[in-house]
Amino acid sequence: MSAMTAARITPSTPLGLRERKKLKTRISIREATYRLIEEQGYDATTVEQIAEAAEVSPSTVFRYFPTKEDIVLTDEYDPLLEADLRARPADEPIVESLRHVLGRAVGLGFTEAPEEVRLRTRLMVEVPAVRSRMLESMSVTGRMLCRVIADRTGREPGDLEVRVFSMSLIGALTEAMAYWAEQGHADDLGELVNRTMDMLATGFGSGHGAP
Repeated sequence: MSAMTAARITPSTPLGLRERKKLKTRISIREATYRLIEEQGYDATTVEQIAEAAEVSPSTVFRYFPTKEDIVLTDEYDPLLEADLRARPADEPIVESLRHVLGRAVGLGFTEAPEEVRLRTRLMVEVPAVRSRMLESMSVTGRMLCRVIADRTGREPGDLEVRVFSMSLIGALTEAMAYWAEQGHADDLGELVNRTMDMLATGFGSGHGAP
């Protein structure tokens, strides 16, 4: 869910011991990475330093994250976002379902890790390698959205309209995050997400800067 980096959703079912250990390792690596980046910058932070700070081997870091950019961008929340979307009323317009789920995700993100959210979005804007990797990885969340939207609309996941809407949403949210970071995180992110959903639903007719 790298285009929606603020999202943090609590699992509805407990994880097994193996899954908990893997998740703990991933979080430890990610937290060590964020700490080092805050202290010395992105480019100066090496995988070897990350491994030492997280008390794992460099090979373990690479087993969980193929690249340093993936450490910044990868999270575990696509399946949880999908479950949240599928739990919405079947007759609810898909834009409103997304608005509700994303609003909740943004709120939880700030409750759990506000500085992490700000750092991730700042790196998306400032570090070309992070933004490039993010654009590559968007297709994962896009495919998930295609499945959900197809089920909700009675279409196929590969239909043009489903794919266009799904990727438009991801692109729009990515730009909202970038805008937020470029403005020094001064705006309310939840309001920016609301404005983004308004644009997807009605375009400039929503009233925000309508010509």
